[in-house]
Amino acid sequence: MEPIKLTQYSHGAGCGCKISPKLLDEILKTAGKQTAFPQLLVGNETKDDAAVYDLGNGTALVSTTDFFMPIVDDPIKFGRIASVNAISDVYAMGGKPIMAIAILGWPIDKIAPEYAGMVLDGARQACADAGIPLAGGHSIDCPEPVFGLAVSGLVDIPHLKKNAGATAGCKLYLTKKIGVGILTTAQKKNILLPEHADIAPDSMMQLNKIGEAFGKLNYIEAMTDVTGFGLMGHLTEMCEGSDISAEVLFDMVPTIDKEILNYYLNLKSVPGGTNRNFESYGHKIEGLDDYKKAILCDPQTSGGLLVAVSPGHEADFEAFCLLQNMTLHSFGKLVAKNKATITVI
Repeated sequence: MEPIKLTQYSHGAGCGCKISPKLLDEILKTAGKQTAFPQLLVGNETKDDAAVYDLGNGTALVSTTDFFMPIVDDPIKFGRIASVNAISDVYAMGGKPIMAIAILGWPIDKIAPEYAGMVLDGARQACADAGIPLAGGHSIDCPEPVFGLAVSGLVDIPHLKKNAGATAGCKLYLTKKIGVGILTTAQKKNILLPEHADIAPDSMMQLNKIGEAFGKLNYIEAMTDVTGFGLMGHLTEMCEGSDISAEVLFDMVPTIDKEILNYYLNLKSVPGGTNRNFESYGHKIEGLDDYKKAILCDPQTSGGLLVAVSPGHEADFEAFCLLQNMTLHSFGKLVAKNKATITVI
């Protein structure tokens, strides 16, 4: 088959395709109120990563779906990234994924079906890494290529982690470096240097499997994964769900090498989602100049886990992460609610 560039067939890329937080709020306001279900432990009240349903035996079902247009040109990597991203929502709840179903939209008049098969192959690889079956799915003829998964998981209810409920004094950690949106936009613009080609895909294909282990740590008060709304957007959701504010030390935020990011920012490689994100929640944040906005509001695809650790347990958490071959450092803390939802220092 001829080489193909999947990103040229879509108007957006990865989680940067997400509807902005502001517009999503408008959609949900007009959707009407949902009937109350006592067994529904987590719905969309705090914009959490997945729905959680009490099975009545001490465990709960975790259910989520996520899909998007190509974030990379390679179809196998696209399938793998989209799948890792969807599975991450279960890990972000402290859960264990058990099964996935594929969601495929394919422009059959533009791209040969064999490439869709390669996307599914990438998805099977990601599911195998997570130890779950890709058990079926649904496909449609679509103007642009779209792929993702619906994922089911289980969690012991005492180990359930939400994106809300954290308290003042919690330290903030992030398990992956941010900045992939800047690099994937450079790829779409055909300005990505060959030596930087693997940085974003390698990060995006990394499972957040550690989230299942984090679920068992009582001193983790809140957890979410960082995707299309950027670090500031998902931290805003954590703060608002917890009725609290945050202070972020910009120089401590884990990012892809800043020299690399600066190179592409100087070439105007900024995703459209960055500005949409800022327009949605920028008024809630103090201390953001254009440069910090470009990094902190950068839409992530298959990003890391944002974790709030109880005061006094930073050393415990960092030691636990070292045992998992992860070196993490706090980049900020949660504080009592004040005028600004987030203050960047």
